[in-house]
Amino acid sequence: MLINVISKTIDYLHFCKKFKLMINESLINPESIVIVGGSNHLNKPGGKLLSNLLRGSFKGSTSVVNPKETVVQNVKTYKSVEDIEFTDLAVLAIPAKFCLETITTLANKKKVKAFIIISAGFSEVNEMGIELEQEIVKVIEAVNGCLIGPNCIGILNNNYQGVFTTPIPKLDPKGCDLISGSGATAVFIMEAGIPLGLTFNSVYSVGNSAQIGVEEVLEYMDNNFDNSSSKIKLLYIEEIRNPVKFYTHARSLIEKGCKIAAIKAGVSSAGGRAASSHTGALATSDEIIRALFRKTGIVYCSGRAELITIGSVFTYKELTGKNFAIITHAGGSAVMLTDAISKGGLEVPEITSQSADDLLEYLYPGSSVANPIDFLATGTADQLGIIIDYCEHKFDEIDGIIVVFGSPGLFHVANVYKVLNVKMDICKKPIFPVLPSIINAQKEIEYFLSKGRINFPDEVELGKALCALYNTPKISDNKIDATLKIDEATIISTIKNAKNVFLTPPQVTPLIQFLGIPTTNGALVPPIEAAKTPTQESGFP
Repeated sequence: MLINVISKTIDYLHFCKKFKLMINESLINPESIVIVGGSNHLNKPGGKLLSNLLRGSFKGSTSVVNPKETVVQNVKTYKSVEDIEFTDLAVLAIPAKFCLETITTLANKKKVKAFIIISAGFSEVNEMGIELEQEIVKVIEAVNGCLIGPNCIGILNNNYQGVFTTPIPKLDPKGCDLISGSGATAVFIMEAGIPLGLTFNSVYSVGNSAQIGVEEVLEYMDNNFDNSSSKIKLLYIEEIRNPVKFYTHARSLIEKGCKIAAIKAGVSSAGGRAASSHTGALATSDEIIRALFRKTGIVYCSGRAELITIGSVFTYKELTGKNFAIITHAGGSAVMLTDAISKGGLEVPEITSQSADDLLEYLYPGSSVANPIDFLATGTADQLGIIIDYCEHKFDEIDGIIVVFGSPGLFHVANVYKVLNVKMDICKKPIFPVLPSIINAQKEIEYFLSKGRINFPDEVELGKALCALYNTPKISDNKIDATLKIDEATIISTIKNAKNVFLTPPQVTPLIQFLGIPTTNGALVPPIEAAKTPTQESGFP
């Protein structure tokens, strides 16, 4: 019932609210960038960021402000921000205490409209840090500018590589957009995803989200979405400050064909305390977050491994049913995968038909086609191709195929992976590869990844991810009645005044009535009239 109340309330707020755009072109595609605090020392954030920028795709002009240096990495260097020429984007890598004065000069005197502050020491530290952030935002918004950070690693996109970290992945328009409240977590996700074949189109590290958070990045992506945009969004969130904006643009992106998976950290009291000390974020009830994600169509993830696996699954053909064929030469892996799939609501149905008997004739004695289809450690590439063809054309009950094929180190499996690569292109049913032998078959896996594939080295992680994706509800087609008048103030005050996050029966009753949620007897309670003043009759105290 709570999920229904939240869901219906979100629908209404989505209908009513309009938002002010914050992200501008100077941040996304600047023609000139100044690094305040740029350095010759590559072991310092300002130095490494400048190095990454110079080595990347940025074609515009770059300058540095450093009062202690004459020339920094062969780039034009100024002693003070007072001396610089006009620039679109300013990246600050200086102590927090100098940021307000620096930004005031840049915004008011130099007409800078976009800022990235990678420096820490703001709201994640103390009240003074919160106030400092607020003052900086006031200055920037007064000139209609935008801010990423503070306390972030920066931005990676096809226009420039403005981060002080590695790795710097080769960006791919078909790769995923990663938006993270934590810079380190963004790095860890890239480090874990790249070896599997996961590619990235852009990376946005929003840090403390003093002005721009995950919601605003989604808003920008939604408002600027076209056929060339990435359709995969991976999110690491520590705080959703504007759930209405988040819902509006995440849902809109999904309606446009995007797929979104997200981690929401800080849902426990201890986790919330940790998040607060990290990026100044506030804890949010896990139940509320799950309701928001389900309503929006976002796949809920509990950690990086799950997020990466879900993101990888997004790149494959869409699953249209819940029945899987597991093809393997490794019995133990097949058992664990079957358990994981079955526990999550998907099926590994037994295959018993004349076609199954026919298939068995192509396999070595001792093989099994009952599902899992085990064609033994001596199974060949030709046999794998035949099995996949049967799953594709003969076994109508099968919706998706998982192939588990490693190597004991006795022979090369290159031909197996070549067949697998071809079949993944020509088959209509999705085929998910589990290639666990990352040492014995290292070269063969590198070949497979070079074809633009992604490997799932852990069969259980893949099984759980497929279940999470399958069990995520599709977004509802319900629309808000434009003629319906709503007492928004009462709804908001009712929710805000709830103690211990729970609504009492007298509080929740009018929300249920207003939002038209079915009651326990199955009858649909009609919405209360908006013009009606809250009284005892309508259920309000």
